Amino acid sequence: MRTNAKALTGVIMLVVFVLLAVIGPWIAPFDPSMRSNALLQPPSSMHWFGTTHLGQDIFSQVLAGTRSVVFVGAVAGVVATVLSVLVGITAGYLSGTASEGLSALSNVFLVIPALPLIIIITSSLPETSNLTIALVIGLTSWAWNARVLRAQTLSLRRRDYVEAARANGESTWRIILFEILPNLYAVIASGFVGTVLFAVISEITLAFIGVSDAGGWNWGTVLYWAQSQQALAQGAWWWFVPAGLAIALLGTSLSLVNFGIDEYVNPRLRTRFSMRGVRMRVGFTPVLAKETS
Repeated sequence: MRTNAKALTGVIMLVVFVLLAVIGPWIAPFDPSMRSNALLQPPSSMHWFGTTHLGQDIFSQVLAGTRSVVFVGAVAGVVATVLSVLVGITAGYLSGTASEGLSALSNVFLVIPALPLIIIITSSLPETSNLTIALVIGLTSWAWNARVLRAQTLSLRRRDYVEAARANGESTWRIILFEILPNLYAVIASGFVGTVLFAVISEITLAFIGVSDAGGWNWGTVLYWAQSQQALAQGAWWWFVPAGLAIALLGTSLSLVNFGIDEYVNPRLRTRFSMRGVRMRVGFTPVLAKETS
């Protein structure tokens, strides 16, 4: 991370969002639901992001909504990653009916459109809390990562060190945990980041179309009220631009981290330095840079 500018930038931006998620509701200058007489006011020294048609402070709404977005993204990412690791690695290492059954299960979830399925499930539930939305997203978005992990495991199961462990009488689960899993950490991390990004976009989409609880605040709720009150037609750009920029910046930070992981995993994407006498990495083997005249 220290030598990859894109990954380092993404991590710094992500840490800022996580920090805002933790302390955002405490440092918000106003209650995000509190009404005032400053109706639909542009940004000012008192209201940094302006106010809504009810006089609510938009800056406070964006700060309070950060916690919901980060929470849903993190929980959904953990749930989907755990399922993808369990199903993908097991299906790749085992053979026979168990492997075929897990692979078929992944294919079923893979061909079902994820976002429409999430909307249908969420809208049919009696309660749509942040935890419920995170669990629904996580339980329906693991198939792609499981498919990738299965393919990687199939390529690792016949490696010499795995065969040696098997010949020494090591148990199946010990081989999976200590021989195969450590070689998949970067792929798992990349899948986790991608799932978090998908979960964030999905939660904001649910709030924007009114499926989730409109009483709780997240960036999608801010955009929902801005769209329902025709903020664009009224020229109230400050109502939807801050939330849109927050979504774009969070997506950018996650994408930069994902790009950094991809460059670490794939030697073809890794930046190569040609400084004289400096040790550089090509693939996973350190070599000396070629002398230049």
